[in-house]
Amino acid sequence: MFTIGDFARHGRVSVRMLRHYDAIGLLPPARVDTFTGYRSYEAAQLTRLNRIIALKDLGFTLEQVRQILDEKVGADELRGMLRLRRAELEEAQAAAAARLAQVEARLRTIESEGRMDAHDVVVKRIEAVRVAELSATAENFGPDRIGPVVGPLFDELCRRLERAGVTPAGPAVAYYDDAPEGGEAVRVHAALPVGPSVRAGDFDLVDLPAVERAATLVHRGSMDEVLPTAQALAAWIDTQDHRSAGYARELYLECPDDPRQWVTELQEPLV
Repeated sequence: MFTIGDFARHGRVSVRMLRHYDAIGLLPPARVDTFTGYRSYEAAQLTRLNRIIALKDLGFTLEQVRQILDEKVGADELRGMLRLRRAELEEAQAAAAARLAQVEARLRTIESEGRMDAHDVVVKRIEAVRVAELSATAENFGPDRIGPVVGPLFDELCRRLERAGVTPAGPAVAYYDDAPEGGEAVRVHAALPVGPSVRAGDFDLVDLPAVERAATLVHRGSMDEVLPTAQALAAWIDTQDHRSAGYARELYLECPDDPRQWVTELQEPLV
């Protein structure tokens, strides 16, 4: 038998919490001394305590916890519930990390205002290219909306080209246009250059036309953090009295496993 203090220590909970669980009948002690009122617990009660804490962490109320435990939820089912909760927490953590990256990108944009070297921007002709591509629609052009669409598109496109025995003829290209459904929706195209002998399969073949004049600027790092570079390019276009003719293409020059080491050229067409 354990005193309430020892049981709390072994269970990694507070004495106050154990007293509350006793008061509501969720985890009464194994024995209460008639004269002193001291509570004593058995080691076997740690099993119920662990389930209580686990279910609380899943987001259940104490009343719901009581109902679940009274229905004798098995260890396998409980493990399944915990795995589901872990997946939800990991998803929330990833979303929070993505939001933080966007905040940092906005901050860097603010900090770098007026400090971009105009010589970094190059106006040049972009040659026509034949590509295999897959497309999908993003809710809007925000980096947090584009990234979850374009990444899986490229992964799937690579799988399909590999199945078809097609080797890309150059670096990947992402390009965008307004979605047919209107509003802020954007059509996302993930494309890889291919040779003239390639025939259509479970991917689209598209001849991207040449762009006679494009303002280009190289972005180094993850595309989650492209905002400062994209806005620097926009500022240059405006200060040089040019006019944008649409969404910038993204030419992925180097894409190692670490996105922080990526090198991407932004190519914004000019009127």
